[in-house]
Amino acid sequence: MTAPEPGLRATPTQAKERGAALALLPAAATLSFYALPASLQEQTLVQFVPQILAYLALGLWAMYNRDIVSRLGLEKGNIRDGLRWGLLTGLLLGCLNTFVILSTYPHLGYDISFLKTTPHGRLPLLVMAPWFICGIALFVELNFRGFLLGRLAALESGLWRCGLAQRLSPLALITCALIFAFDPFMVNTFQHLHWIALWDGLIWGIIWLCTRNLYITIVAHAVEVIMMYSAVRTAIG
Repeated sequence: MTAPEPGLRATPTQAKERGAALALLPAAATLSFYALPASLQEQTLVQFVPQILAYLALGLWAMYNRDIVSRLGLEKGNIRDGLRWGLLTGLLLGCLNTFVILSTYPHLGYDISFLKTTPHGRLPLLVMAPWFICGIALFVELNFRGFLLGRLAALESGLWRCGLAQRLSPLALITCALIFAFDPFMVNTFQHLHWIALWDGLIWGIIWLCTRNLYITIVAHAVEVIMMYSAVRTAIG
């Protein structure tokens, strides 16, 4: 057995695991959605199929592997760094994306008033922020970064000899970010604003791959969305 390169530590997602290919199921479902007739794409249940399959795949994967907490990046020792770096990342992305939504998109001629009619916009503010948003952040990050990105990275790790490429898993990173940004419910609900999720997915994905700390992306996701939601809701009434 060869030793890991200096500066890189062995990670659970790089170790041998069973059922990593289950992550391909929600990925395929997302791609297949866009081949469906428009009438089916408008159905809410159909839009949620990729996410439902993802959680089912996560459950099956968890049944056949050990060290699930470590593989997902949820060790107790990660909590402190998760809170610190997650808060900082969330604040930075929250400021950036709030500016993009309230200034850049309207300047380019896009209408954002539709946000008032989304399921998120109709819920009471004190229900959405922070409770509902924090719940969404937890489950979305568990799905997209912990499970989907982690398993795709495990599949990709065998393609590279370079330790850095194995750790950063560029194919898995890009694939996961695209699947996240083009999640059917995301696209249907947020329309042209769904593109923001692409760079969010890339940034959160890089953070997870470099740190294997899911708490960072959960906290960053929650803080960013709370900031954006509060600012946008105040701005558009």
